[in-house]
Amino acid sequence: MTTPILIDCDPGHDDAIALLLALASPEVELLGVTTVSGNQTLEKTTANALRVLEFVGRGDVEVAAGAEQPLVRPRFVAEYVHGESGLDGPSLPPPRGGPVARHAVDFLAERILGSDEPVTLLPVGPLTNVALLLARHPAAAERLGRIVLMGGSIAEGNVTPAAEFNVWADPEAAERVFSSGLDVTMIGLDVTHRALVTPTHAARLRDSGRTGTMVAELLDFYSVFHRETYGFDGSPIHDAVAVAHVLRPGLVETAHRHVAVETGSELCRGRTVVDLWRRTGHEPNAHVGVGIDAEAFVELLLERLATLD
Repeated sequence: MTTPILIDCDPGHDDAIALLLALASPEVELLGVTTVSGNQTLEKTTANALRVLEFVGRGDVEVAAGAEQPLVRPRFVAEYVHGESGLDGPSLPPPRGGPVARHAVDFLAERILGSDEPVTLLPVGPLTNVALLLARHPAAAERLGRIVLMGGSIAEGNVTPAAEFNVWADPEAAERVFSSGLDVTMIGLDVTHRALVTPTHAARLRDSGRTGTMVAELLDFYSVFHRETYGFDGSPIHDAVAVAHVLRPGLVETAHRHVAVETGSELCRGRTVVDLWRRTGHEPNAHVGVGIDAEAFVELLLERLATLD
């Protein structure tokens, strides 16, 4: 049975690869893509989503642009990781098409309510659009099958010592999502940092064809940040892990725990406080990634990307 999905993203190298993984996977049907400001400005993330879809001949997948900035915070973009375009590395042409003439939040609601089967929403950028969906279209939000998000962490940060970028960028939005009562899964840095795509893997991608070569060129640029910052011999493909979790249940091990988001402190802004050892007495509100079969994830990713040519 095919699972209908919607991807809310801010491409971004790992977002682009996550989109490609979804497109290459028969287990899911991509009903549409929405964009948010995050890794780059909304204008650039929207163009990047369109460029990636068109590159693999899937310009038929509609893209809707969403929030230009967080709910209450100033906008911050991760140019230092993803470059001026947000997808620095390969020479991708400008998009031929454009986004649909509807706001991402309304587009999401239409697709959720119009689906015969419960939709899985995959937010892999800041959670601004999802928080607005909860507020503006509660009936659509309640129809969701589940939310599988990339963001947060139990024990580390990547934009500050305390916080992961997607949650840090709009912590108020993240707090609304985790407290929504919906079925939420958090794929955080604790698992994504364990599954690296190495130069050896990139060489396999280059040998697999046109799309594999483009992804390898993305990794050439993206790996510089991870090598210089963490000493990694490769790159975590954060957002693709969230997609892989939907494709292959069990690939990521999860624990049902309570997650709170810090919104008051600047020092710990955006920290996802995971009650891993059940110390607070709060009821669990999220399935939190605690383990991953890294080898199986990378093999799935490489195999699927190789089919796109």
